[in-house]
Amino acid sequence: MRFAKAIVKRRAVILIVALALMVPSVFGMIGTRINYDMLDYLPDDMDTVIGQNTLMEDFGKGAFSFIVIEDMPVRDVAELKEKIETVEHVETVLWYSSLADLSVPMEILPDRIYDAFNTGNATMMAVFFDSATSEDVTMDAIRAIRALAGRQCFVSGMSALVTDLKDLCEQEEPVYVALAVACACAAMMILLDGWLVPFVFLASIGMAIVLNLGSNYFFGEVSYITKALSAVLQLAVTMDYSIFLWHSYNEQLTKTDDHQEAMAKAIHETFSSVIGSSVTTVAGFIALCFMSFTLGRDLGIVMAKGVLLGVIGCVTLLPALILLLDKPLQKTRHRSLVAHTGGLAKGVCKVYPVFLIVFALLIFPGYYGYDKTNEEVYYDMGQCLPEDMEYVIANSKLVEEFDIASTHMLLVDSGLPTRDVRDMMQEMERVDGVKYVLGLESVVGPLVPEEILPDSVRSILKSDRWELMLINSEYKVAGDEVSGQLDALNAILKKYDDSGMLIGEAPCMKDMIETTDHDFKVVNAVSILAIFVIIALVEKSLSLPVILIAVIELAIFLNLGLPHYLGQSLPFIAPICISTIQLGATVDYAILMTTRYKAERIGGADKKGAVMAALQSSTPSVIVSGMGLFAATFGVAVYSNIDIVSSMCMLMARGAVISVLMVLFTLPALLILCDGVIRRTTLGMRQASGKVNQEVKL
Repeated sequence: MRFAKAIVKRRAVILIVALALMVPSVFGMIGTRINYDMLDYLPDDMDTVIGQNTLMEDFGKGAFSFIVIEDMPVRDVAELKEKIETVEHVETVLWYSSLADLSVPMEILPDRIYDAFNTGNATMMAVFFDSATSEDVTMDAIRAIRALAGRQCFVSGMSALVTDLKDLCEQEEPVYVALAVACACAAMMILLDGWLVPFVFLASIGMAIVLNLGSNYFFGEVSYITKALSAVLQLAVTMDYSIFLWHSYNEQLTKTDDHQEAMAKAIHETFSSVIGSSVTTVAGFIALCFMSFTLGRDLGIVMAKGVLLGVIGCVTLLPALILLLDKPLQKTRHRSLVAHTGGLAKGVCKVYPVFLIVFALLIFPGYYGYDKTNEEVYYDMGQCLPEDMEYVIANSKLVEEFDIASTHMLLVDSGLPTRDVRDMMQEMERVDGVKYVLGLESVVGPLVPEEILPDSVRSILKSDRWELMLINSEYKVAGDEVSGQLDALNAILKKYDDSGMLIGEAPCMKDMIETTDHDFKVVNAVSILAIFVIIALVEKSLSLPVILIAVIELAIFLNLGLPHYLGQSLPFIAPICISTIQLGATVDYAILMTTRYKAERIGGADKKGAVMAALQSSTPSVIVSGMGLFAATFGVAVYSNIDIVSSMCMLMARGAVISVLMVLFTLPALLILCDGVIRRTTLGMRQASGKVNQEVKL
């Protein structure tokens, strides 16, 4: 209580400090680098990651792109190649003029080499950069190449993808925040008991969000997903805490006319409630840190930090703002739409067997859809972008003109005998879906020694330690077909060179698929175990955690199962994150109702009476909280053109609604059904006056 009184007394200082902190936080937001490359989050000890680093160290090559050029004379293509070579951070441009003078007809090339880089009206050149795929300088180089190339040229590759993704994110992100704020504000104005209250909440939460985003500066960088979702998520999951304080403050005002004393008591009460509520949410986000695919850690740490800052803001900054604006807040109060819930509570308890049957019937289709959705996720980040983006168009051109859907890079020991290299290449070209394998041996032919090539040409594809080859494939970068192809290529490679490495976007994607499949199981287990322990400690019960988690897990199954039944495919990261976020963020609804049920039962109420009272008292808070989460995410889901952002926000919005319905209708039924077990396995409830034979008939 001393802490609460100190906050009330020093509210002016708190406001000044909060405003002062906004200045460095804004600079921190601006200075935090955003990473748009999902492959950067693979573990460092993977062969594909080691191979990418080797490519950079030995060849000075990092990012790689194909450029498709349509309807351009050969001389103009040569001039364009020379211009592209002058772009900063372009290391090599590989085209016909890299190997021979233009005075020598291109037709003298071996047919397979000529056909690989030319069609009826198009030619293709390969561009290597001396910087990594998602570095800012690489993206600047992509933009410069596009500016030089004009409309006849199409730039593909991961660097082109992250460039378009970055530009689209920067265009949309301010709208995300505006939509989340506007929708949440509208929902709160309708569902809460004041017209001005939502704006005060948003001011407090907004400052906590800016502080959270600004403090990301100390991490060096965060992923674009974290940046896009963290503000929306923090607004959605911390709105509850503000609602708790507001309701507690107004309740205290009915007991005293001293507004400062009422606020001090409200802070004291709210702090206890909010700590219990926030711990489960934080646990859900911390569970993401157990992913070996470190994007989970990126999002988990930032969001856990955001929740903690939200709690601090709720018990320090928000009380100061409410007391500052107390008079207009009280004058603009109105009746809440969810004030009267007695009829709902009575009806649910009266027909509770119906909801038990519904609960049982939903388990199988829910879990089946959930399991199938996890099998049907996609990993190709190009699918996240709209079809009119330059990267998507370039990839389509590459497939249409050259039948190339992905390109792998092969690093083999430069000391490997030429005969072995040729045999290996021939074996690889017989693998299903492989168009061709290109290396020095492809260029010079079997009867010509590579030594006759100029050093400038030979150094493009060979170093002292390694020889670089390109494998063009008809298969897309992610999927079962390319996975099988990569397994076959790796088997051939290891037969000839045990130290050789197969790298590129598709091999990295394969590693990402295997990594995240393992992560999904780990994160689910960790989040469920952590939240089970928290609920067990909070409720002092062994049975209640099982019941509460069962209710929310079924809500998660239904939420993530719907895409399967609707014929939708989700980005791979969505099910991993959403299952954890939904559990951590919405199990609070169940805890709130259960805590009241326990208190009523210990106080002497029979089981139906206790559940009815708990449902009646908690329904307004559950609805307001759930609709706040829905409102903050639904607008972004509808607006965003980036599928990974849109999908995750839609899942959160839908998950909030499903969780609310499950808590309001099936949890009361389960509490009535399991009352005997709950009393025997919950500390302090053995003495609850069950009086089964004297229960009130409804």
